[in-house]
Amino acid sequence: MAWGFNAEGGSKNFNFSNRSSHSPLHRFIRPVRGVRKAKDGFFLRAESFFNVGTEIERLDSEGGGPPVIDAYGGRSLHEQSHGESFFALFEKRLGGNGLYILDEPEAALSPSRQLAFLSRMHDLIQNDSQCIIATHSPIILGYPRADIWQLSSYGLEHVAYEDTEHVQVTRQFLNNRDVLLDMLLDGEAKK
Repeated sequence: MAWGFNAEGGSKNFNFSNRSSHSPLHRFIRPVRGVRKAKDGFFLRAESFFNVGTEIERLDSEGGGPPVIDAYGGRSLHEQSHGESFFALFEKRLGGNGLYILDEPEAALSPSRQLAFLSRMHDLIQNDSQCIIATHSPIILGYPRADIWQLSSYGLEHVAYEDTEHVQVTRQFLNNRDVLLDMLLDGEAKK
């Protein structure tokens, strides 16, 4: 919101609200812009992306200009799976030279689609974009040259990929699945 994006998601041109659920933190943040101004921007809030799709349909039903859905590939986001609609955003709407704030972009993506997302994100970064991402995905965290910040009881800390809790827990599970499941399920994993 401090950058001018709608709290439920979308571009800076979106101005709708189904329910006010954002914190007042944006009032205390002063964004610092670089020399170049981003020509594009988008805020993806995974849990309210359905509302963005609904707003696009509402805007298109009002007319008055080119269909908004054309920027997303021309097909209703509601007529696609959750993952397909996310990818319509990533591949069609995000054009580069932009600021993209993505809150849990992995929410609708399988591991293989998360890898495809990394490739698309790399294309955007190569095209003068900045991506600010909140994620739990060890795959997305693995992007080379990413600055990873983690919230902890000590505050905000810069951490290495290998030191993130998400990577450590995932690695521990993959390397010791039977032992961990046995502990978690009180021996049920062996039955």
